[in-house]
Amino acid sequence: MSLSITVLGCSGSYAGPGEACSGYLVRSPGATVVVDLGSGTLANLQSHVDVADLDALVLSHEHPDHWLDLPILRNAMRYLLELDGLAVYGTRSTERAARRLVGELEPTLAWQPVDATSTIEVGDQRLRFSVTDHPVETLAVRVEAGGRTALYSADTGPGWDPGALGERVDLLLCEATLPISDEGRIPHLSGRQAGALASAVGAGHLVLTHVSPGVDDDQQRRDAEAAFAGRVSVARSHATYDV
Repeated sequence: MSLSITVLGCSGSYAGPGEACSGYLVRSPGATVVVDLGSGTLANLQSHVDVADLDALVLSHEHPDHWLDLPILRNAMRYLLELDGLAVYGTRSTERAARRLVGELEPTLAWQPVDATSTIEVGDQRLRFSVTDHPVETLAVRVEAGGRTALYSADTGPGWDPGALGERVDLLLCEATLPISDEGRIPHLSGRQAGALASAVGAGHLVLTHVSPGVDDDQQRRDAEAAFAGRVSVARSHATYDV
């Protein structure tokens, strides 16, 4: 295994019954990284790794369903686990929101702002970013390790062009918030639009995520399959996908 993604939470916008919001554990032989840490994901994370084993946390944007377990993580590390220095990469607006809510982040969390021009190295993982089609600055995340590549759309509408970030993608973890009937209502994708994006970037495997509670995820999969000839899965909490 050179790169894998474990789903810590995948509900779109708010957590459905027994579910968690967005969060993904990205593992390779040389690094353990979490991308997004929405409500409920910290509990699920501990079913797979210890908090002490984390090398970095990446937050895609300031909307709360993608980072609101950060204050809980900070308190656990500071007051109970006696850990500090965890590298956190996120947009400046997410940092401002975190400081308003949490107060002092240091020395527990070592925040490092990133934007679409950033490239970061965490162990054997290389991460790059692209601004998506969303009302606030939102960063898609491309992760490369061991010759394998995963691309996470974060939240986006159909106006996002991955550009170079979409070249040779083995696994596309793509939001599919809306049914087809709601396309264009809010800046998110339907299953059909996620399938079209996977086809455009030539993904090897499309994993649909961020499906809104109450939306039929099997229909989302069928809509994606109509637009994409490759393998399509629907994200499930605790499922692991080898890239």
